[in-house]
Amino acid sequence: MSQLIDPDKKRQMMQRLARVEGQIRGVQKLIEQEQDCEKIAQQLSAARKALDKSFFQMVACMMEQGDLPPQDIAKMLAKFS
Repeated sequence: MSQLIDPDKKRQMMQRLARVEGQIRGVQKLIEQEQDCEKIAQQLSAARKALDKSFFQMVACMMEQGDLPPQDIAKMLAKFS
């Protein structure tokens, strides 16, 4: 089992996720304000891409740390991406 242990990378990941959280709150506000669906879809797409980038950043961290053999990382990528 691998963990995100580098304090700087952990901080970066937390900041990225906080931004995603803000994007999701923005989407909720758009829905409450009955904004145009295309505008909402655009913001949902941006949040999804931000989450994807977070996922791949975490995978890169795992690879850099060398905690897991490449086969295990490949299995995780196949399972979750």
